[in-house]
Amino acid sequence: MRKIVLFSLFLITGLIFSQLLPDMLGASYPDVRKIAGITLSVALSFIMINVGREFELNKKEWRSYSLDYYVAMVTAALPWLMITVYYMFLMPKGMFWDWEAWKENLLLSRFAAPTSAGILFTMLAAVGLKNSWVYKKIQTLAIFDDLDTILLMIPLQILMVGLSWELHIILIVVIALLVLGWKKLNSFDLPQRWYHILFYAVIVVGLSELIYMSSKMVFENGIHIEVLLPAFVMGMIMKNRHSETKSDESASNLISYVFMFLVGVSMPLFIGQLGHLSAGAGVTHPDMTWGEIGFHVLIVTLLSNLGKLYPLVHYRDRTIHERLAISIGMFTRGEVGAGIIFIAIGYNIGGPLLAISVLTLVLNLILTGFFIAIVKNLALKTKVESV
Repeated sequence: MRKIVLFSLFLITGLIFSQLLPDMLGASYPDVRKIAGITLSVALSFIMINVGREFELNKKEWRSYSLDYYVAMVTAALPWLMITVYYMFLMPKGMFWDWEAWKENLLLSRFAAPTSAGILFTMLAAVGLKNSWVYKKIQTLAIFDDLDTILLMIPLQILMVGLSWELHIILIVVIALLVLGWKKLNSFDLPQRWYHILFYAVIVVGLSELIYMSSKMVFENGIHIEVLLPAFVMGMIMKNRHSETKSDESASNLISYVFMFLVGVSMPLFIGQLGHLSAGAGVTHPDMTWGEIGFHVLIVTLLSNLGKLYPLVHYRDRTIHERLAISIGMFTRGEVGAGIIFIAIGYNIGGPLLAISVLTLVLNLILTGFFIAIVKNLALKTKVESV
């Protein structure tokens, strides 16, 4: 629970600093923001490598995972699509059929799709559920919906910038990475202390930046490969030793806290600017008071979690309590969702809808302990009924 509280506090603190730093730093603010962005990318890469390390499959029985992947995909898609439509209804009158507005909101709403695997696994293990069916099923679904989120970012990027020559190359790189990840899944016995993984994260970000800067000499916009997939694949190809020391866990937590703080710091100015145009596509965003934003945060939180109840429809051989437990376990949000918001900011998406997304993420983080308590009670109820 302490970890969840700290996640929320660091994100909120970062949000406060995002509103203060432009005036405090003046002309030096763009340089500080650039350094913060690179540091944030390294932290995100570190987190995604660890998520990839959890991705373990029996490749000989890959067909047995088809239902799990389908359930995870729909569980990720439902909250995303429901929030996208809700955001479109919040847009100024006459903009519901505006394709530019749909593109922005499809990307911005994607923050609600991924379950926070790291937070979820840690907390379920802490309440004694590590050997339960609920834990093992949630583990599979959470990893798959993170993977689905990462993969869907590619077509969303294409929607944002169009299918240019640069994106043709990015698609080839993405396919090559996926083939590499599958062929070499859990193959390389690499050192895996926290500082090794941080080094790998720096290499991933460094290569991404090198490709971007080099390609700008050839292509006008350059080839920008987001670190989500390369870092995830880096984790996939490593043999997970499951032998983290106390210092590894502490360092991972610290990097996650820094990441959440920097996500908050990266937010654009909200104060007095909620109704302004986004600088990217030039889409007019709705004008809202903070009271209205608070109301919409509650609605978006409800919609995002209702969509995560989809696993109730499947696994009919298990009890309703177990199915409800895995569904509620999928409510947890964290680093990957924050990473999606960071990418959306990179496309200059702003306004009150961004504020709603960030505050919804904060609210879900605050509620995580409550969600886990419900999962534990449901799992224990199943155990009692089976005796």
